[in-house]
Amino acid sequence: MNSHYPKNGRVILHVDMNSFYASVEMAFDPSLKGKPLAIAGNPKERKGIIVTCSYEARSFGVKTTMPLWEAKKLCPDLIIKTPNFDRYRAASKGMFDILRQYSDLVEPVSIDEGYMDITDSYEKGTPLEIASSIQNQIKSQLDLPCSIGIAPNKFLAKTASDMKKPMGITVLRKRDIPLKLWPLPVIEMHGVGSKTAEKLNSLGVETCKDLAQANEIQLKSLLGINGLRLKERANGIDRRVVDPDSIYDYKSVGNSTTLPKDTTNQSELLAAIERLCAKVSQRLQQKDVVGSTVQIMIRDKYRKTITRSRKADNPVSHKKDILHYSKELFIKHWNGDPVRLLGVTVQDLMDKDDATEQLDLFSYESAAKDEPLYNVLSQLQEKFGKHSISKGVKGKEKKPSYDSKQDTSFNKDFLRD
Repeated sequence: MNSHYPKNGRVILHVDMNSFYASVEMAFDPSLKGKPLAIAGNPKERKGIIVTCSYEARSFGVKTTMPLWEAKKLCPDLIIKTPNFDRYRAASKGMFDILRQYSDLVEPVSIDEGYMDITDSYEKGTPLEIASSIQNQIKSQLDLPCSIGIAPNKFLAKTASDMKKPMGITVLRKRDIPLKLWPLPVIEMHGVGSKTAEKLNSLGVETCKDLAQANEIQLKSLLGINGLRLKERANGIDRRVVDPDSIYDYKSVGNSTTLPKDTTNQSELLAAIERLCAKVSQRLQQKDVVGSTVQIMIRDKYRKTITRSRKADNPVSHKKDILHYSKELFIKHWNGDPVRLLGVTVQDLMDKDDATEQLDLFSYESAAKDEPLYNVLSQLQEKFGKHSISKGVKGKEKKPSYDSKQDTSFNKDFLRD
């Protein structure tokens, strides 16, 4: 089988579940198969946005992020299901368990997709045979469809998996790039959003080929280092490795909520912010991390969104500290317009053990009161171990167990178990 694998390069698969939430609901209730189905939030709470939908619904023009009322207008017989995240997490865990039967190098990137490095899996078959076996096993065991891209790097594998849905398997080699990638509009390239596409279009960059041949000085001036990275991608260059440990990396923890109605009542808005801070604090403490930056997001009735952040004087994880900065930011930057959505995020995370409190004139007195307790804790930790006891937090574990009631749908924590 070695002849089907490169001598120096890698063989990467990108496994992408098709219409994942809808497919899970169909597997759970086979009577839904073949019918237009959409997963959406509660329309009474103004969260009636299509999260995902079946291919039957898509044939009517129903799309992800479309308002529910608009989807129903296009497809009057549309079946609506509210999300069942416990069900989706169980299906996701089953999918990743299958992937790990073929390689130890499996990197989950979301609840319904992941990368695999199968370079050393040649004893299990050719890359096409492995991809076909994975696809068939997921379908037979979980009754779920997926598409798989096969390529020498992550970017090309991701691009390939998008080319044939549902239940497609696509090989994309570097020599295929001029024929398969370059003719595509630049907005269809993975990693290019609408705003980035507009900026690229302003340079005359309309297709992926234009991007591959674009002037690097202009790209860097317009998009910074990301401009050069996108040019590399357009030329099929991606040096990222498949990293199974990436699910343990935390860059930020946040929560947002769409309000039941647009409101200008400051008390209601601050109460919503307080609830968000409590959720963010809970998740930070579950992860045993703290953050040094607090950010708020405010979206008004006209869908205009602003985000504002500030560095905390000391790393934060407790609700009162996050709320202090969040309220300060909100009061300073809210212009009084009716608010539709609020969000709170703590960024620049680090392990609690690595955080060093920088005591200033205001925090010194309260910290000094705790000094006798800290001395006792230090003595106990020295005798029984660093993580044997701590002040006000649970004992630290390298891989905390997943609690579905306390987490969000798109978090990868449940994959850590």
